[in-house]
Amino acid sequence: MDIDEILGDSKSVALPTKSAIYVWGYNQHGQTGRTEEDKKLRIPRQLPPELFGCTAGISSRWLDVACGREHTAAIASDGSLFTWGANDFGQLGDGTEESRKSPEKVKLLESEIVKSVSCGANCTAAVAAPRENDGTISIGRLWVWGQNQGSDYPRLFWGAFAPNTVIRQVSCGSVHVVALSEDGLLQSWGYNEYGQLGRGFTCEGLQGARVLNAYAKYLDEPPELVKITQISCGEYHTAAISEIGDVYTWGLGNLGQLGHCSLQSEDKELIPRRVVSLDGIHITTIACGGVHTCAVTEKGALYAWGGGQVGQLGLGPQTSSASFVFKDSQVMLRNIPALVIPSGVRLVACGHSHTLISTSDGRIHGWGYNSYGQAANEKSTYAWYPSPVDWCVGEVRKLAAGGGHSAVLTNACSLKELCEFRLAESVTLKNAARVEDVAFRTSSDALVRICERLRELHDNGGEWDP
Repeated sequence: MDIDEILGDSKSVALPTKSAIYVWGYNQHGQTGRTEEDKKLRIPRQLPPELFGCTAGISSRWLDVACGREHTAAIASDGSLFTWGANDFGQLGDGTEESRKSPEKVKLLESEIVKSVSCGANCTAAVAAPRENDGTISIGRLWVWGQNQGSDYPRLFWGAFAPNTVIRQVSCGSVHVVALSEDGLLQSWGYNEYGQLGRGFTCEGLQGARVLNAYAKYLDEPPELVKITQISCGEYHTAAISEIGDVYTWGLGNLGQLGHCSLQSEDKELIPRRVVSLDGIHITTIACGGVHTCAVTEKGALYAWGGGQVGQLGLGPQTSSASFVFKDSQVMLRNIPALVIPSGVRLVACGHSHTLISTSDGRIHGWGYNSYGQAANEKSTYAWYPSPVDWCVGEVRKLAAGGGHSAVLTNACSLKELCEFRLAESVTLKNAARVEDVAFRTSSDALVRICERLRELHDNGGEWDP
């Protein structure tokens, strides 16, 4: 099958001439794809083609990237899936439980064209389509592996859906997974001790897949079925967007991560419940972190709620009266959505304790826990407010945030952008001034910022490995 046919809606968007993947942050298990022994890699660096078995200098393209707690996955333009990092639970899909610092292709998926990938704490899931198809096989089927998924190799999984159901999206949490069908139905499986499976009750032990059929749109009316268009799993909570732009959340809500003024079951919501504070606001993107949640509107406004004890809400150490700081504790929470950025946000990703966004002017910002440099350029433990991440060039296509590391996938779609890619890859302290001059005269803003950061790094005694 042709890649454009597999990508479906993406056919209307020209595939880039070249893409780049930047990864940085915590590196204990090699999840940044770099061999340095340093566990903190604060500067985003492009992963070279040689890491993926490609010849240097060729036009490489990437379709997706995802970060788990300590592992990373990326999809090449030919539909191949690469994984690297921690592998204690077989989350790399190679049949072993040995960590790897370098990306390797998931061999059992070589017969598939992988469309999207999600990394949980210690598991991975991918939506793919067979390369050879006579038209009788679904072009969006689910493969799962790692912790609680029954195999260290990818295995085909239909769960509670009928065989050949077209899977639109999958999202992995800490110990649960949720899959979305093309028809807008959700199924969930994994652990349910906090109600994160949305079944109306909590229970111990590993739970099999079941379709969700009750959504609390109004608390004074019986739950009903709602068509879902996007999902995101946090550590122990889940969020979804309906076809009309409403947000539903469920699971653990002890730090406000569900966005409800009060909870129906102690510190939990057991079935999907609409976030009424967002009434009249059309949400297009949702992202869940460890204990916080972010949403982007169709006009690019960013809302955040949940735990903000390390700055992951981007609202500073203290916020308005809608936030709470417990006595004798550093725990801060906000249980209703707060407007963080009024406009211009295109993409958002939530890690365990940090947040990344890209804006309409092409810039990347991060905030939250920053001990490993995963959220901001500054050498600070916490980034309380949106801070620039200025080491990437190209149009931002995908953001990914993991336990302590981050990744960005960028595209080059024009000759000018291709030149920026080439210059960014070859910039050094010796030629930075000349590159910056050329970049400034050609309005290559991202490249100018890289040169500025390089000079700042040198002036402050930092090291640069070209």
